[in-house]
Amino acid sequence: MIFCAPVTSEDMIDPRWGRADWVALADVVDGEIMSWQVVEVSWSRLHDEGGPGSHHARVVTFLRDHDVEAVVVDHMGDGMVRMLDTMQLPVHSGAAGDARAAVKAASLKP
Repeated sequence: MIFCAPVTSEDMIDPRWGRADWVALADVVDGEIMSWQVVEVSWSRLHDEGGPGSHHARVVTFLRDHDVEAVVVDHMGDGMVRMLDTMQLPVHSGAAGDARAAVKAASLKP
């Protein structure tokens, strides 16, 4: 299963999902991280370009292009929650600290 999480340059959970500079894509099988790729998304810079609809579309495109199946975050705004719900993507909120540990913990939840 491919998880996406906003990360800092130190591989910690970035609390700013919609304004993250980087996200990690983790392929997780049976609770073990098989691959971990950090991608620069620059959402902090792009967030206010073109309004909320444009930004949400940018995030949707990224998630679809990378076959993301679940998202691990600290929190996100109501509009983003609705969008991910429409996509039927599970959102594991309340994540903090080490991003790899947060993704692994989320992968073990039913």
